Amino acid sequence: MERILVTGGGGFIGSHLARYLYEHGNFVRVADIKYDNYIKEEYCNEKLALDLREYSNCLRATENIDKVYNLAANMGGIGFITLVSADVMRDNVLINVNMLQASVANKIKRFFFSSSACVYPNYKQTNPDVLGLKEEDAYPADPNEAYGWEKLFTEEMTKAYKSDYGLDIRIARYHNVYGPEGTYKGGREKAPAAICRKVAEASDPGKILIWGDGKATRSYCYIDDCIAGTVSLMDSDYDKPLNIGSDRLISVEDLADMVIGISGKKIEKEHDLSAPQGVRGRNADLTLAKKMLGWEPKVSLEDGIARTYLWIKRMIEEI
Repeated sequence: MERILVTGGGGFIGSHLARYLYEHGNFVRVADIKYDNYIKEEYCNEKLALDLREYSNCLRATENIDKVYNLAANMGGIGFITLVSADVMRDNVLINVNMLQASVANKIKRFFFSSSACVYPNYKQTNPDVLGLKEEDAYPADPNEAYGWEKLFTEEMTKAYKSDYGLDIRIARYHNVYGPEGTYKGGREKAPAAICRKVAEASDPGKILIWGDGKATRSYCYIDDCIAGTVSLMDSDYDKPLNIGSDRLISVEDLADMVIGISGKKIEKEHDLSAPQGVRGRNADLTLAKKMLGWEPKVSLEDGIARTYLWIKRMIEEI
């Protein structure tokens, strides 16, 4: 049994990760500033409410811990990260600096950092028919939004802690992780959850509003696959940034049609061309993940979106 800390354990990926590690017999401590996850059952041994922007709290969180999964972050979907820049960069850099330093001070055996596909340069994401982004494509740097710059900076800082302090590190670049028990309202939700919520709330027949012209493309990774890839990376010997995502590209328009089909409703789509859209196309190249981990996603987009839609629909009906 390992003693594991999951920061951001009150959020979507962090709570799922903590539950997986807890169910596999580890001692799991979670730390977060607030707990808004939708997991109802026990999913950890110890739950701490801590502001990890404070170094003393990071020291407390990492005390008597073997491994750290650092997922705590101020973040959200495209609507949030295009509106908020300074707070995102300040909060996340403070969290990550303090967590790295506390991990060295408390002799953590291995440190995981959750980076993002937002580190990839805008100039490689101008076409909906984008090629899968390889890990090496992050440079020359031109990340998407302030959030992407913060993630890329922290990747470099994490490498520096490995070089200077011998901290054993792992870095995952997440690509659009979605699934049940995640944020689906309030302004921080991402596209799959937002579309599922809009369709679930719509009348039959009805209409929904799509941000942008619907032609922008993304790939989406189901939460169970994300957790499997994350744990595989943490348990591996690979210590460079690695894509954890899907290489199936789909347009926002086609994603909306998929959700509508699952709902069984007759729904028309309208478009808000003034809304934030992000890059024109983004996809993950998984060649390295397959080679280094023997990992690739297993849950189809149709299956994952159906599970997500039904969960969000149930949540809305229970309100």
